[in-house]
Amino acid sequence: MSAEPPRLAPLPAEEWGEAEYAAYGALLGVPGERVPRAGSGHAFDPVRFDVVTTMVRHPALAKAFWAFSSYQMRAGSLPVRLRELAILRTAHRRQSAYEWGQHVKIALDSGITEAEIDQLVHGNSGFAAADLLVLEAADELISDGHIGDATWLALQGELDTAQVMDLVFVVGTYTTLAMAFETWRLQPEPGSAPLPARS
Repeated sequence: MSAEPPRLAPLPAEEWGEAEYAAYGALLGVPGERVPRAGSGHAFDPVRFDVVTTMVRHPALAKAFWAFSSYQMRAGSLPVRLRELAILRTAHRRQSAYEWGQHVKIALDSGITEAEIDQLVHGNSGFAAADLLVLEAADELISDGHIGDATWLALQGELDTAQVMDLVFVVGTYTTLAMAFETWRLQPEPGSAPLPARS
């Protein structure tokens, strides 16, 4: 990640309006009028999150994207462990410091160990069954733009059709986010796990 300052400054509290609250509401799963106000000090006060205050510089895009992202995080068919392994692999391969820092926290909270996160940085050794297949699929999606035949067939033995489809969209979504975050130079939140360099 560049040490240079962000290219897009977070939108300040005084510039938030209906469109911005409606967009953030799509992420929270509530109508815009129920979204905590910018600068309120609420736990979900948007100004606490630079990713939110940056994304809402394009409210229509943010609203549409967050509606889909909310599905992936709240209602997607992939087990949380597999989703987070795929996201961490994507964040590391795409070298997205913000994405890595956020999802290390989520992964640890969902039962993925620090040792497993460290191992993921160095490759797929030590992983087995669905964990291994998800990491291999993520690698193929990032490198080749598709899952190869052998991995596809193996995944179908471990996951159902919806889960395999969701996996493709998780890797695609977080690849897109990594590109956006690195282009905008979105800074990791204070205290986030540092992004390891590629092996």
